[in-house]
Amino acid sequence: MVHTRTSAIGWVVGGSQAVVEALLETLGPDGTLMAYAGWQDDPWDLAAWPAEWQQAYRAELPPFDPELSEADHDMGRIPERIRTWPGARASTAHLARMVAIGARADWLTRDQPWDYPSGNGSPLAKITEGGGQVLMIGAPLSTITLLHHAETLVDGPEKRMVAYGIPVTEGDRVVWREVHDYDTGSLGAFPYERVAAGPSGAFAVIGGLALAAGCGVTGHVGDAESHLFAAQPLVDFAVGWLRSHFGS
Repeated sequence: MVHTRTSAIGWVVGGSQAVVEALLETLGPDGTLMAYAGWQDDPWDLAAWPAEWQQAYRAELPPFDPELSEADHDMGRIPERIRTWPGARASTAHLARMVAIGARADWLTRDQPWDYPSGNGSPLAKITEGGGQVLMIGAPLSTITLLHHAETLVDGPEKRMVAYGIPVTEGDRVVWREVHDYDTGSLGAFPYERVAAGPSGAFAVIGGLALAAGCGVTGHVGDAESHLFAAQPLVDFAVGWLRSHFGS
């Protein structure tokens, strides 16, 4: 699984295409490349928008389509490049949609749960159980999406839940289907404000401590400081940290 801030690498002849080709060449024919794509037009914050915006989105927003809906621009250029790559596969769950290319792409993306899409049976669970890795190329540690899977494995009295609607096609009509999940937004699944400035701050802390504990290595890709984590040790470390701060 790759997270990339392409601008941090420096000048790359061929841009995002060259980056994806280099990753696929490194992985070889038996490897698989995955990225978090999300959905550019997701209505996560719909309830907080002005009334006229809500009405327009509920009436006119094209329904989520795993294969068609554009990747979230905040994820950078690489996820959209992977999504549109020949032979790519996309998982089926809205905001937590993953895209993948390679030998195990179909297995990774198949049967993602609609509710709790980072939990059991998700691409994040599979890449952990399957012995995968997470590569951060110039991307900050605060953006390690795999840590959302660790959140699903920890129970605590202050765990935050959310529900929101996603438009989908059912037959010949569009319906808004409700999603139930742990809070992966600005507040976070746990009261991270006690230990850091929201989930981004907490994830950066967890990532840094995991590196110090030997769960990953640091190097450079071009000019970009980069980190490579083994997924299972990283999840195990994060689960321990979360339980020590927020567990039952």
